[in-house]
Amino acid sequence: MLNIERENSILELLKQKEIVKVQEIVELLKISEATARRDLATLEKKELIKRVHGGAILNNSLDTTKDFNIHFRRNLNKEEKEKIAQLAATFVKRDTCIFLDAGTTTLYMIKYLKNLNVKVVTNGLNLIDKLEKYNIESFLIGGKIKSKTSCTVGYSAVQYLKTFNFDSVFIGVNALNKDGYSTPSFEEAMIKSEAINRGKDVFFLCDHTKIGKSSFTIFSTLDKGTLITDKPLSKEYQNIIKAEVLK
Repeated sequence: MLNIERENSILELLKQKEIVKVQEIVELLKISEATARRDLATLEKKELIKRVHGGAILNNSLDTTKDFNIHFRRNLNKEEKEKIAQLAATFVKRDTCIFLDAGTTTLYMIKYLKNLNVKVVTNGLNLIDKLEKYNIESFLIGGKIKSKTSCTVGYSAVQYLKTFNFDSVFIGVNALNKDGYSTPSFEEAMIKSEAINRGKDVFFLCDHTKIGKSSFTIFSTLDKGTLITDKPLSKEYQNIIKAEVLK
C-alpha cells in the first residue's frame, strides 16, 4: 500500500471514530507500529490530525478553515460525494454550457455528463483528464496555478470568466451557515462568486458535515441557488435554503 493510500485510510477511520489508537492502525492496515507512527507524524505535519497519547484525533478545522491537499480531500466522504455528484448531474440539460468548480465532488460529476453534449468551463486542473477521457468539449480558465487545490485563480481568471454565460453552475462548498457559503481561500472565493453571477441556475454541492460551519471568506448568500446535499436539513435551515436532498 502506498503512503498516500495509508494516510487516506487513517483519515477515513478518524472520520468514523474521531479518535484512533496506533494499534488499531497497525491491525487494520497490516503495517508495523513504526510505520503507523511515521504516517501519523506526516499527517500531523500537514495539519490534518493531532497526535494524542497512543493515537490521534482529527483536526477539527479539516473541513472548513484551511486549504487541504486535493489528494486527501478526494477520499474524504467519498461515498457521499459520489451520490451528490450523481444527483447534481440530473440537473444538467442536454446541449448546454455549464461551469464546474474545481474540487472533488465536481470531478465525480463528469462521468454522468458524457452523453449530454455539454460545453464545460472550469478552473479545475484536476478535472481535465476526466473531461478528456469522456471527450467533453471543455474550456480551462487561465490564471495563477494553485497547486494545493489543483485550480487556477487570480485577476486574469476572473476576467476570463466574464466572457461566458452559463446555463448552470456547480460550486463546491467548504462550509455554510446562516451568513452564507464560505471557503478558506479568498482567491477561490472570487472565482466562485463570478461564476455564480454568470449562471442562470446555480447549484451548491455540499455534504452534511459542512453545514452549520464557517470558513474564512463568504462567496455567496444562501438565496443564490439550490443546495444539493446528502441528508435532510435541520429546521433552522429548511425555510432559508432551497435544497435537493439524496433519497
